[in-house]
Amino acid sequence: MSTSETKTTHFGFKTVAEDDKARMVHGVFTNVASKYDIMNDVMSVGIHRVWKDAMMDWLAPRNGQRLLDVAGGTGDISFRFLDRAPKASAVVLDMTESMLVEGRKRADVANKADRLDWVVGDAMALPFEDGSFDRYTISFGIRNVTRIADALSEAYRVLKPGGRLIVLEFSQLPNDGMQKLYDLYSFNVIPRMGKLIADDADSYQYLVESIRKFPDQETFAQMIRNAGFENVKYRNLSMGIAALHSGWKI
Repeated sequence: MSTSETKTTHFGFKTVAEDDKARMVHGVFTNVASKYDIMNDVMSVGIHRVWKDAMMDWLAPRNGQRLLDVAGGTGDISFRFLDRAPKASAVVLDMTESMLVEGRKRADVANKADRLDWVVGDAMALPFEDGSFDRYTISFGIRNVTRIADALSEAYRVLKPGGRLIVLEFSQLPNDGMQKLYDLYSFNVIPRMGKLIADDADSYQYLVESIRKFPDQETFAQMIRNAGFENVKYRNLSMGIAALHSGWKI
């Protein structure tokens, strides 16, 4: 393929070749894996825990269900799912093995290892049969996928009829003034926190930029519909700093 035909995407505010983005995202999360959970607490002042609990409230896990948690990293969502449905099971899939290694350590401590599987894989080409799961979650991961539409199509494919998708992701505040204040905090404080806690400002600079590049709530809801999901709805969290999107495979 010639240079003029190379497909491009964004890596934060940078324009990069599509073929390069996955490698670059992998590098980010490899760098931050050991400090990822601590940084989540610091960056959100612990509010990410409230958002994830809200995700579980809307998802309403049930015993016997099988969850696929994509970009599941250290297992935060899967652990919450299994806490609410002790006879359910979950598969955590992530492209970054070092994130899964951290998750396995947590699972051993939490006595959940027997109900969890850990898979290195790509959200755009899931290594599972059609109709394999009752529920699909992705939390703060969809914005890092090179082709979001492909990931949503794969989510639809691996869900059973009657299955449900729920996405938790940073989003856009509806008020321009509030958005400017949030950006001021994000761009000036979070990379510095990354440098202080994880000795890595660049990775957190990317993560902040990737939030601003992600589609707004309505645009993302339409992307979910385009993948085949029905009854698509969303709920803003903390006035739109984050949002939950839900869709059903009917």
